[in-house]
Amino acid sequence: MLRQRVLTALGLVALIAVVLLLLPPALAVAALAAMLLAGAWEWSALAGLQGIAVRLAYVGLCAAAMAGLWLLAGGVLALGWLLAVTMAGWVAIFLWMLLAPAAGPRWLAGLAGLWALAPAWLALSTLYLQAGHGRELVVFALLLVWAADIGAYFAGRRYGRVKLAPRVSPNKTWEGVLGGLAGSLLVAAAGAAWFGQPVLAFLSLCVAVVLASIVGDLAESMFKRQRGLKDSGSLLPGHGGVLDRIDSLTSALPLLALGLSWLGLVA
Repeated sequence: MLRQRVLTALGLVALIAVVLLLLPPALAVAALAAMLLAGAWEWSALAGLQGIAVRLAYVGLCAAAMAGLWLLAGGVLALGWLLAVTMAGWVAIFLWMLLAPAAGPRWLAGLAGLWALAPAWLALSTLYLQAGHGRELVVFALLLVWAADIGAYFAGRRYGRVKLAPRVSPNKTWEGVLGGLAGSLLVAAAGAAWFGQPVLAFLSLCVAVVLASIVGDLAESMFKRQRGLKDSGSLLPGHGGVLDRIDSLTSALPLLALGLSWLGLVA
């Protein structure tokens, strides 16, 4: 299984490299949207929606939410406000996980999916379109969350004893959280040097982003558990579905984009 996971991951890295480095900006942003919309298709099953037409309608609703946020960010509301409201919603989802992880109507699960996916695309596209260093910001965001995921995976397997959230995801442990933080701090330190940022402020932001990424991971686990699913899909051998690879990013990207705007790296 580990070999399969590694091979699939290498294929994904190659695909992302093509999107970021070879495609013109408009097509790259569209490709990033397609990735999030693939996640919306899988989330429709987590929300208990059935039938191809109904699930496609949910994907269309997510696409409309993306377009709406894009227009708002460019006009009526500042990007920072949209991202701040997004993170407030993630706090509500976190409280849901703490208080009633086995309960909740399907419409609320569907709303949570829109809340997770549409702002994540807005944040990712905003990072990519930053003049001069947009690609570097996207690569850094991916490396930061991936380092946390990889560190958590291996530390959890080797040292995991104390359960993090047994009612939501029985396999995740606090030792895994510490391993993920350790792995991500290496990437964060390199990022602070690369972007010429004050180390303490930049590392503090990155720690907050990694902790937020855990909430995104647990949120998807909660909805899968509510529906009795092991994976969100089967598109990626060894990994499951698209959501199983981007769940941490959905909560991490808005906070990262918001924090980087405070540091002056995102306009």
